[in-house]
Amino acid sequence: MTYTSPLSTRYASPAMQALWGERRRIGLWRRLWLALLEAEQELGLDIPDRALAELRDHLDDADLDRAAEHEKRLRHDVMAHVHHLGEQAPAARPFIHLGATSAYVTDNTDLLLMREGLQLLLGRIAAVVVALSKLARRYRELPCLAYTHFQPAQLTTVGKRVTLWMQEFLLDAEELLHRLDTLQFRGVKGTTGTQASFLDLFDGAHEKVRELDARVARKMGFAKVFPVTGQTYTRKLDAQVLAALSGIAASSAKFATDLRLLQHEGEMLEPFESAQVGSSAMAYKRNPMRAERITSLARFVIELEGNAWHTAAAQWLERTLDDSANRRLVIPEAFLASDAILVLATNVAAGLEVREAVIARHVAVQLPFLATERLLMRGVKAGGDRQRLHEVIRTHSLAVAQAAERGVENDLLDRLARDPAFHALKVAVRAEELDPAGYVGRAPRQVDEFLEQVVPPVLQRIEAVAPPGAAAPAEVTV
Repeated sequence: MTYTSPLSTRYASPAMQALWGERRRIGLWRRLWLALLEAEQELGLDIPDRALAELRDHLDDADLDRAAEHEKRLRHDVMAHVHHLGEQAPAARPFIHLGATSAYVTDNTDLLLMREGLQLLLGRIAAVVVALSKLARRYRELPCLAYTHFQPAQLTTVGKRVTLWMQEFLLDAEELLHRLDTLQFRGVKGTTGTQASFLDLFDGAHEKVRELDARVARKMGFAKVFPVTGQTYTRKLDAQVLAALSGIAASSAKFATDLRLLQHEGEMLEPFESAQVGSSAMAYKRNPMRAERITSLARFVIELEGNAWHTAAAQWLERTLDDSANRRLVIPEAFLASDAILVLATNVAAGLEVREAVIARHVAVQLPFLATERLLMRGVKAGGDRQRLHEVIRTHSLAVAQAAERGVENDLLDRLARDPAFHALKVAVRAEELDPAGYVGRAPRQVDEFLEQVVPPVLQRIEAVAPPGAAAPAEVTV
């Protein structure tokens, strides 16, 4: 067997694979040729109705093998399909590709595919956000250790931590929505962007050429058209789109990396099937394989962004072909990998296992240390010197931590209560005050506010543009 991309065989969804497949691409080429001839006829060119009718009858039945035979002879992919379509629609043969250059179909098709790809990815983001929303609401009040530098800091709640992940994805959704809102069509620009061929077709009528550009764009569902291009649209647009995909990858990798750390701590675990094998040698292991795959694919997508910027920077004057082979690889693979990442992220988010007992144990071990911040605040309010009290807490905390290594029970709060610095101020943290819920601040309320005020508007905007079913969790190969 010959090489096939793992993105197709293992990772990306059938929907995204079909979107970037050859049959879909050629179907769009044919629709673009039809739109061009329709608009040219509407504006006065003598193109028979039969030519348009035959084109409409052959939008999705290209014989890719026959087109490949033409390409082997012509050494030109677009002209190969012009000839093949002419065979299928002989009445249209004299008019297909009239006034156009190859970039008319190739560039405009890439823009159509990227638009659909962005819409599909928005649905995928919505699926992740919905799955995480359920988790955040369920665990809005559950106290857990918050970490800075991956060292125990203060308390937060599991739900609040989940909203941090959600916020990253919502920022990505906003960026994709912006990209869709500002996406422009290359349109009908001719060989070097001057529209000279179309000006000849319409006997120097500039307004008809302008109208041709606008009409074709509208027929293909675009409200905006690049006002000027060379032979191709600016490759900066590709880089901007890949930057948005890179953002998705970064958000997903952040989520997956946090989960890998929490799985190491035993607090939160990714889904694990009943017959799943964690290790071929160590049968007892439960590895965070899906989270690791997310970070692996994310690294790939993030690096593709730089490639797109290099391509944009390397374009010569009105056109150079060194972008072609590169873009054939980079753009589809970036979308396929981003799709795979979000499918995995949804699968993980929907099946996360929260181990409340483990979380509670970790909180209990650290709570005396965490309560010292409250003691410090009380000491200052009672007239103490903040810097001196901070040093007292630091000294006793380190001593208790060292003693714990020898199995000595944590008596930090008793030590501090007896220390002259705090004893003289008559402040202490009593045992009954060591309820973790009293140390999470506004975290539960922040969760409620986030879920009620921040999430719904973005999901509504996504729903308006994402294809039906895109937000549904997809199956994933483990």
